[in-house]
Amino acid sequence: MSQGRDSAKSLVLVSVICLLCLFVLLKGANAATYTVGGPSGWSFNTDTWPNGKRFRAGDILVFKYDSTSHNVVAVDKSGYSNCRSTAGARVFRSGNDQIKLGKGQNYFICNYPGHCESGMKISINAV
Repeated sequence: MSQGRDSAKSLVLVSVICLLCLFVLLKGANAATYTVGGPSGWSFNTDTWPNGKRFRAGDILVFKYDSTSHNVVAVDKSGYSNCRSTAGARVFRSGNDQIKLGKGQNYFICNYPGHCESGMKISINAV
């Protein structure tokens, strides 16, 4: 009789593990992917691109740009406001960067001279 109970416990355990795995997969499947700047990509005057969009933590931003003349720098609020890279800022240079949004405010700039000041920056709040 105890062998039957052990089998039932094993079946329940396997079922719970499968449900947890399914939940994790579904949660990741709900993440949206956005190409920053739309079809024209990461470029000047992109600062208004996020307007009207709703972002969630875990969404992916794809930055497409010419890597010989631009980059993407994840900065803090001060770096965004002043168009300056901050200490420890993460710099992306591939020309096709995929960045997962964290919960809260996310700030990105291009730190090539004059680019951020020309609107090559975005601020996104992910809920």
